[in-house]
Amino acid sequence: MFSRRTGWDTGETGWARLLRERRVADLPILDLTASNPTRCGFAYDAGAILEALRSAAALDYDPDPKGLLRAREAVAGYYAEHEASVDPELLFLTTSTSEAYSYLFRLLCDPSDEVLIARPSYPLFDFLADLDDVRLVAYPLFYDYGWHLDAAALRERITSRTRAIVVVHPNNPTGHYTKAAERAVLEEICAEFGLALIVDEVFLDYPLEVTAERSFSAGEHPALTFVLSGLSKVAGLPQMKAAWVGCFGPEPILAEALGRLEVIADTFLSMNAPVQWAIPVWLAGRGTIQTQIRVRIRENLQALDAAFPAGSRAGRLVAEAGWSAVLRIPAVARDEETVFRLLSEYGVAVHSGDFFGFGGSGWLVLSLLPHKGDFVNGMRQISDFLKVLS
Repeated sequence: MFSRRTGWDTGETGWARLLRERRVADLPILDLTASNPTRCGFAYDAGAILEALRSAAALDYDPDPKGLLRAREAVAGYYAEHEASVDPELLFLTTSTSEAYSYLFRLLCDPSDEVLIARPSYPLFDFLADLDDVRLVAYPLFYDYGWHLDAAALRERITSRTRAIVVVHPNNPTGHYTKAAERAVLEEICAEFGLALIVDEVFLDYPLEVTAERSFSAGEHPALTFVLSGLSKVAGLPQMKAAWVGCFGPEPILAEALGRLEVIADTFLSMNAPVQWAIPVWLAGRGTIQTQIRVRIRENLQALDAAFPAGSRAGRLVAEAGWSAVLRIPAVARDEETVFRLLSEYGVAVHSGDFFGFGGSGWLVLSLLPHKGDFVNGMRQISDFLKVLS
C-alpha cells in the first residue's frame, strides 16, 4: 500500500526514548542539542514581527510563481549587503530550504540520479533525497588544523548518474566555510562534468573566529548555481516558513533552468501572502536577533575552550561559523553509548558524531545556542564524565 521511498526505520532510539522519559518525569536536562532560536532566551521585537503580518495587501491574491516582487527585492537587498548584485528575477521564494531542495532535485534529477553531498553533514538530506527518488553520494571533508574539501575524492565519486554537488557554506556541523580556492575547484568540476552546484548558505551570517566568507551569489558563475537561504537562520524565525533560492549561471542553460523552475513553483504556489508581505520588515530587523545570537555562540565557544584547554584529553575542532561545535574525545566507546551515558548519568543531552556521519568514535556535537549558564554547566558535567571515562 505504501511507497518504498517512505520505508524508513522510524523507531525511537534508546537515546531519544531516554530524553523523552526524562522530560516527562521532569528530571533536569542540560540540553546542548537546542538549536531552535525561539526557545533559547533571545529577545524578539514581538510587536514589529507580528505587525508585519497585518498588511492589508495580503487580502489580494497575486499568484506569482517566483513570489511577490517586493519580497524578492528585499532578498536582493540582503545580498547587496553581502556585496552581491542579485536580480530579483533570479530569485524564487519557498516556504523552507527543504522545499527549495525538493524543487531543485525535481528540476535536475530523474529517479535514481545522484547528488553528491559532503560528509559530515546534517541528516535531513537523506529524507529529502528519498522523497524525490534521488540517491545521495557522500564525498568527504577532512580535518587538518581546520576542515577542507577533498577535491580528489569528490571527483572519484562522479558517475554518469551524477547531476549536482551540494555544498553547505558554512557546513553544519563542522562550521567549515568553503574558501575561494575550494569554490573555484567546485565550479571547475561542475563546468567540466555538466553538473549543477547547489549551495546552502543558511548559516552565512554567523562567523565565529574568522571574517565571513562571501556568498556564492557574488562573482562569476561558470556553472549552473543555486544559492539557498531563509529567515529560519537569517532572522531567527524558523516558524515563519520563508526561504528562497537564487539562480545563477551561463546562458542558455540558466534561462532553461529558470523556465522549468517557474513551472515547478507555479504548480505548488506554496508561500502565503501575509508572510511574503512581511519578509521586507523581517529582513530589515534581522540585525537585533543576529547580534544576540553572535554574542551567545561566541561566549559559549569561549566556555567550551575554557573547559577543555590545550593539553586536555578532549578538545574542540576548529569551527569558522555556524551554531555548532565538534568536540573530540577519547574513542573508548561507541558514540551512541557515550551520549546515552551522558544523558542518563549526568543529565546532559548532546548529539553523537554518527548522527552527522562522522566516521569512527570519539565525536560529540554541541549546539552553541543554549543559555550560557546551561552551557557552562554542561561543559562541567562533560568534563567530569570524561575524567571517569579515562
